[in-house]
Amino acid sequence: MTKKNILVKLENGAEARPVALLVQEASKYDSVIYIRSGTRRVNAKSIMGMMSLGLSAGEELEVSADGKDEQAAVEGIDGFLSGKGA
Repeated sequence: MTKKNILVKLENGAEARPVALLVQEASKYDSVIYIRSGTRRVNAKSIMGMMSLGLSAGEELEVSADGKDEQAAVEGIDGFLSGKGA
C-alpha cells in the first residue's frame, strides 16, 4: 500500500467538473484508491463519494492506493490535485 498527503490546489475545489475529472483520473488505475479528508474516507472512483467530501483549495488529504500500479495511482492523483492535471 502506498500513501501520500496531498494539498489540494484546484482553484474550484469540489465543483462537479473537477470531481468528475478526478474520478476519471482514479479510474485509469487498477489499484483500489481511497481519499481521506478528516475522518471521512471514500473510494476515489466513486463520483458520489467524492462529491460528498466537499473538497476545497488548501485542504490536505491523504491518498492511499493498493494494487499493482499503486505508486503510479498516487502520483497521478497528486498531479491532478496539485493542479498539474486539471
